[in-house]
Amino acid sequence: MPQSVSRDCIKESMMAEEKKEAWLNYLALTTVIFAVCATLSTFKGGGYSTKSVISQAQASDVWAYYQSKSIKSYIYQLQAEKMELDLIGFKSTSNQKLSSIYTNKISEYQKKIEKYEKEKAEAQAKAKQLEGVRDEAQIHSKAFGIAVIYLQIAILLSSIAGLLKKKAVWFGGSLAGLIGLVYFADGFFVFL
Repeated sequence: MPQSVSRDCIKESMMAEEKKEAWLNYLALTTVIFAVCATLSTFKGGGYSTKSVISQAQASDVWAYYQSKSIKSYIYQLQAEKMELDLIGFKSTSNQKLSSIYTNKISEYQKKIEKYEKEKAEAQAKAKQLEGVRDEAQIHSKAFGIAVIYLQIAILLSSIAGLLKKKAVWFGGSLAGLIGLVYFADGFFVFL
């Protein structure tokens, strides 16, 4: 009989302890949610950060291409202008054959200049589009980065609350976690 009484006392003691500490189950659940979201934020933020760097590198390449087309166009413009000035001199001397050669060459240069100007416009549009991708990725990456900070604080405070069994600390951690969850959602939808 004494053995049965002690088992009942232990069971009652355990049940009383479970009822007293039921909030610890919610603490554990919220900590797991915050940890999962922090992990996902880290991965998504890293992905967007990588996308930002790659887009910037691609935009830089396109801007370099644009610059090379600008230089080539400028060289042909200078050459065409020089030939136009020379042509004026040939017209006064009535050298038709040379005038015809110069006129044809100037026409070829003008076509190349137009081609390079078109390629420059295309390159500029492409570079600006890549810069837009970079900027968008940076916005997402920043939101996920802020989310990680708040979620890590929430995890830390929740851990401390569990160790010290202090509900107020858990509430503070939950508040930080909610802020982190808002930034986590903002990383996907960009609403802040």
